[in-house]
Amino acid sequence: WVWLSSSNLTSELSGKKLSDSVFDIGGGRPKCGPVVLDRKLLSAFWYEGRGFEFNFSKFWTFCRTKFDCKETDTQIIWHVDQRTWRSRMITDITCEKKDMLLVNYEAPTGLKRHNRLWNGGNGKGTVQLYHGNKLIDRIHAENIGCEWGEYTV
Repeated sequence: WVWLSSSNLTSELSGKKLSDSVFDIGGGRPKCGPVVLDRKLLSAFWYEGRGFEFNFSKFWTFCRTKFDCKETDTQIIWHVDQRTWRSRMITDITCEKKDMLLVNYEAPTGLKRHNRLWNGGNGKGTVQLYHGNKLIDRIHAENIGCEWGEYTV
């Protein structure tokens, strides 16, 4: 389970606050009928009036995603690299465990499928946004909503 989102964004190229921008990344193991799709993320970035979407279900965009999340003694660290045939977004986020909750989530059915579900709102990091091979902006993000957890079947 992965979720990352923030609208507290500042351009590292211009130094200006991005007041009309937000990004959201989420997903994990979605189901399509009885089929479980492993390691799939959806994301969108609204960048100063311009939309960028990375959606694996829109196959005609050739969306490809690589992501890694690791847990250290003190942090949760995410790296997400998403591409379509025309855009790319590289996201690197860190959240301190001392600022997060380790959620004991039980589904309404009584099943407990997340044994380590971390949730926080003080993540920090960068997002690099490209159109083609041209860097549009390198963005510093703060107050990132963050979730990470392993889902057991």
